[in-house]
Amino acid sequence: MLVHICCSVDSHFFLEKLQKDFPQEKLTGFFYDPNIHPYSEYKLRLLDVERSCKKLGIELIEGEYDYESWLKAVRGLEKEPEKGARCEVCFDKRFLTSAQKALELGEDKITTTLLVSPLKSQEQLKHVGDDFHAKHGVEFIAVDYRSGGGTQDQSRVTKEEQLYRQDYCGCIYGLTMQREQQERLMDEMFSPISGQTLPASIEERLQLYTSRNELEDEGKAYRIVRQKFLNYRQFNVKLISGKKEIVDAHALSYSTLPRKRAQGRIEFAIEDVHYFNREEIKFITLQYFNDFFNTQYQSVRELIFNPPDVKKELQLREHICGFSYDLSPIIVVQHIPDTKLTLHIDAKLYEDTREKLIVL
Repeated sequence: MLVHICCSVDSHFFLEKLQKDFPQEKLTGFFYDPNIHPYSEYKLRLLDVERSCKKLGIELIEGEYDYESWLKAVRGLEKEPEKGARCEVCFDKRFLTSAQKALELGEDKITTTLLVSPLKSQEQLKHVGDDFHAKHGVEFIAVDYRSGGGTQDQSRVTKEEQLYRQDYCGCIYGLTMQREQQERLMDEMFSPISGQTLPASIEERLQLYTSRNELEDEGKAYRIVRQKFLNYRQFNVKLISGKKEIVDAHALSYSTLPRKRAQGRIEFAIEDVHYFNREEIKFITLQYFNDFFNTQYQSVRELIFNPPDVKKELQLREHICGFSYDLSPIIVVQHIPDTKLTLHIDAKLYEDTREKLIVL
């Protein structure tokens, strides 16, 4: 039996149940999910599914990540709600490819872990699966592992196995509507051109779960815990000298301006930290930055495109301001300007949670 797999939270519990209920069937996992966006999220879910299949002794095949063809398939359905017409087209695409893979492998049965997801309609899935059975001769096995306490068992397995628990189906359109309803920043879509790994980002989670797998390979015990914290995303920074000249400037993480704009002059300096006369803004030179970190940046532009880790930036913030929770703008420039300045910072602070890996 070919089992289409969407994520480890659904698949681990689902595959365990299939192994028990269909002991005569050789199960083969098929990870085909071109709907998942961004690609880093796709890689993270695949990483966790690979781990689950390895633990359960199930062969896993990865399908093509043909995201552009998926976008074409759902074009015009971007505003459809969860469980609506877009989902049906998405199922059609994934089921067709899964059915073709089953035929290629000589399998006459397929099923999908989507059946156990509370975000999906089982009736919708059964309808699409039965239609494919009629057209392609591959039987769709529509098991119901959600009822009779199944959802609670699935949650238990998720906790016991310390699986990656994503909170959206993977679809960018579903995520957009979900975050709008929650009035939350869609920070899953943030991927700085600098390559900097942001707190609670998909990239940070990918690093964490990769480390988790390495610990398991080494036989080391661990726990993954969640922690609340104040998160930060920076949209735009611009520094203007006089009326027109744009000055290259790098704002350290957690630099904020309540009204996104401040005008004024630098009034004085203490120990090479230059104090602005508005909004507790502080300026330092690139040389100051290099001396603190023992780095060799030649220009602020180079720093902008290749900044240090956020944790390191926070070390510099604490050094300058005296404590970690300071939100004053700290701006790195090549040379300290002696003119009227206009600083623009568009950034957002918000409550968030992140995962932490603890080696026992």
